[in-house]
Amino acid sequence: MATYKESGVDISLGDKSSEIAYSEAKKTFAGRKGKIGAPLLMEGGFTGAIDMDNYYLVQNDDGIGSKFQIADEIEKYDTSGYDLAAMVADDAVCVGAECLTISNTIDTEKVDPKKIEKMMKSLSKACREQKIIIPGGEIAELPSMVNGTIWNSTAIGIVEKKKLITTAGVRPGDALIGLYSKGFRSNGFSLVRYILKKAFGMKWHSRKFSSAKTWAETVLEPTQIYHSAILALTGRYKEPRRINVKGISHITGGGIPSNLCRILKKSHTGAILDNLFEPPKMMTELQRLGKVSDEEAYKVWNMGTGMILCVSKKDADHAIKLLAQKDVRSQIIGRVIRAPKIELISKGYFKKEKKLSFSQ
Repeated sequence: MATYKESGVDISLGDKSSEIAYSEAKKTFAGRKGKIGAPLLMEGGFTGAIDMDNYYLVQNDDGIGSKFQIADEIEKYDTSGYDLAAMVADDAVCVGAECLTISNTIDTEKVDPKKIEKMMKSLSKACREQKIIIPGGEIAELPSMVNGTIWNSTAIGIVEKKKLITTAGVRPGDALIGLYSKGFRSNGFSLVRYILKKAFGMKWHSRKFSSAKTWAETVLEPTQIYHSAILALTGRYKEPRRINVKGISHITGGGIPSNLCRILKKSHTGAILDNLFEPPKMMTELQRLGKVSDEEAYKVWNMGTGMILCVSKKDADHAIKLLAQKDVRSQIIGRVIRAPKIELISKGYFKKEKKLSFSQ
């Protein structure tokens, strides 16, 4: 039975490392107390925020990890920029922030201008669609340190103080709206690659998933960026809010249980998810190939849910209509409950329609 840890990634160690890093970061906060740029304490948040007097500036960093290794192996870069932009813009919008800029760093074994052009064209296209600028970046050739290419980015956004999403208003009975994801986005790829290599060997990239696509082409399904669609609900900077979104969870590393609890902890609530999307076929087929349990799959992959919004039950239908106008498929996937636990009805390969329970 394949697990994320077996593929080389230990989520618990990653969580512990994040706690250590933020603990040290907090030691710097006192230096800005009473000054412009004083930071907000945001334990477990998706982005960091600093006080700029009339508004908050937010900043966060991420990359596309080993998904880019697959792009490198088949020399397909036309969608990687969407993956990169989504990872940071969709983190920034979790607090209601409009992403203004995305800068990026490319650390590579060997600089290839043609490859860089394809990468940057895809990032530029994604950013233009989201009304985000690329103010700069850095390319470093590191032949003795890097095997392949690592692509990371930093986003900066802005949000009015009165529109900051803090999750403080989350209450039992609130609706949870899932935003559909056609693929893995940029998380869990160590397990994806581990399963496919074990099943088909080193040349798994060329094995057919369907009559139209190879496995490599299938798992490189580009990430849909939700940033602009969510801003249609919360309002861009100085635009009116149309829906009171109480909390937003970006389903990245850690899957649904780890990320959803980040917007439930402050209110000591939990969730029942009894109407989740059917996962993309590629995910259930990988479950079958690697004997990945449903519990593990929901903790590592998004299983078809890329983001989760918490809104009052009365606002749910209107929110879904507004998202549809921005070409985002969404539905009510569950509700907030009083007990601090997450229960979901699995749509996975092995325990379809069975209840899974995750403690916070």
